[in-house]
Order: sequence, then structure tokens, then C-alpha cells
Amino acid sequence: MISSSKPRKQRWFRFNAPNHVRQKFASAHLSKELKAKLGIKKRAVQVKKGDTVAIMSGKEKGKNGKVSAVSLKRGFLFIDGITRKNAKGKESPVPIRISKVYITDLDLNDKFRKDKLGLK
Repeated sequence: MISSSKPRKQRWFRFNAPNHVRQKFASAHLSKELKAKLGIKKRAVQVKKGDTVAIMSGKEKGKNGKVSAVSLKRGFLFIDGITRKNAKGKESPVPIRISKVYITDLDLNDKFRKDKLGLK
């Protein structure tokens, strides 16, 4: 993160950050049950395609689903089954801010992710 405490510089840094830095911004809290089940000490983990999340706020509050895509550029994620119809009747996925969800189940197919979390 940038060392300046000025809000203007913080916003500039986040807006112009490269994707490898934006990946660190794309993290969400873990549910208490998941932390207890897996024995993870961390509060938040980076969201990835395949994770199951629950929405905490907004129009879709209370819904659960599997993450189908994560947009680092915009800071949104898309969840299977949560769509909206446009004027022509075509359905499109609803973008949801990463900070508005919490992770209820992790996709642990990636061995590097398992190592990072300290799982076997």
C-alpha cells in the first residue's frame, strides 16, 4: 500500500494499481463456520472463481451462490444464478462489490492456495 495518509493519494493509488496489486484488494471475510471447520486464523481471503459466497447487503442480500467471475479492474464479482433482465429481455449477470460478500465455502483445488492458507 502507499505510505501517504492523504485520501487523494490513496484513491489515486487504488485507481491506477496494476492487476497483481489489485488482487490483494479482492479479498472477502470468511464465515465463522468455515474458519472453525478448516482451522484458518485469517479473517479474509482473496476471492476466486469457484468459491461459494453469501451476499450481506444490497438488493440481493441473503442470497448464496458460486462465483462465476471476478473483475479486478472494477472490483466486482459475478455469482451464478443472480441475473437481471434488460429491456429486450436478455439476462445479464449482476455485478456485486467484493466487500459486500463473505465466503462460505472455498475452492481448494489449487495446491498453492492450500499452502498459502496452511491447509493439507
